[in-house]
Amino acid sequence: MTTTDDPAWVPEACTLPTAERPLRSAEFDDLFATALRGQQRRSATTLSWDLDPAAEATTRDLTGRESSCCSFLVFTFHPGDGTLRLDVAVPATQVEVLDALAARAAAGIRS
Repeated sequence: MTTTDDPAWVPEACTLPTAERPLRSAEFDDLFATALRGQQRRSATTLSWDLDPAAEATTRDLTGRESSCCSFLVFTFHPGDGTLRLDVAVPATQVEVLDALAARAAAGIRS
């Protein structure tokens, strides 16, 4: 079984250079620690994050860069009054990646 600290969970489809992956993971960890209010698994292939709306610009930048190297990830923003929901969807073949993101986010919420 892979963990979020194990580089094996990064799929072959990811084009981000290996040397940059720890930095990207750290950016997500920072987002989770500072802006994540909660998460919900909507289905096997979809995860929702409730974020501080003040982090919208940072989150859009981060997810835009992530989409460019992992094109199978689909990020959909749902801004609302006092909240920002971000849905993360993957194809069924990439559920392990979504599982790892969910575990990383859960660790960030608890810290």
